Amino acid sequence: MKKFLQRLWRFIWADNSLLSWVVNVVLAFIIIKFLVYPGLGFLLATTNPVVAVVSGSMEHHETFDEWWPKKADFYEKLNITKKDFEGFQFKNGFNKGDLMILKGKKPSELLIGQTIVFRGDAKEPVIHRLVSKQKAEGTYVLSTKGDNNDAQLSYEKNIPEEQLIGQALISVPFLGYVKIIFTEALTILQGGSA
Repeated sequence: MKKFLQRLWRFIWADNSLLSWVVNVVLAFIIIKFLVYPGLGFLLATTNPVVAVVSGSMEHHETFDEWWPKKADFYEKLNITKKDFEGFQFKNGFNKGDLMILKGKKPSELLIGQTIVFRGDAKEPVIHRLVSKQKAEGTYVLSTKGDNNDAQLSYEKNIPEEQLIGQALISVPFLGYVKIIFTEALTILQGGSA
């Protein structure tokens, strides 16, 4: 048994064959999927501790001072001023392909301007900025908007608190493309279109 384990260890970590590479990829997937991801979820109190940004709805294609006048009307109607917005985390948005680290939060803990992730009508979780929260009949109803969108999407005007996944804490540029590329390749292999 000891010799078998030594050979297996050598095969996995020292062998340069294609089969060894495939076994390494499978092992990495298993470790991340069943140990790292659930462990992070437990530590960060959310079912989805890491999400990839899959759209450009939070992108800013110019400086904040150039972006604000084009979007100010919407926010000012909600009593969110330019000064308020300048104090928000991710005030310059973030890009498709970024990887976001989330923390589970109760709606009562959220502040206007924070970036939250929720389950909307889309297949993927939605990550947009919280623009209002109302408490009615003992429960919160949230409302968000993508910084790059001209208006709110229909499903982000009245988000029940049960759809809340968490608040974005950290953005890691480009790392989300790993998931995006993998998901698109899997879709194509399954006969769909990306």
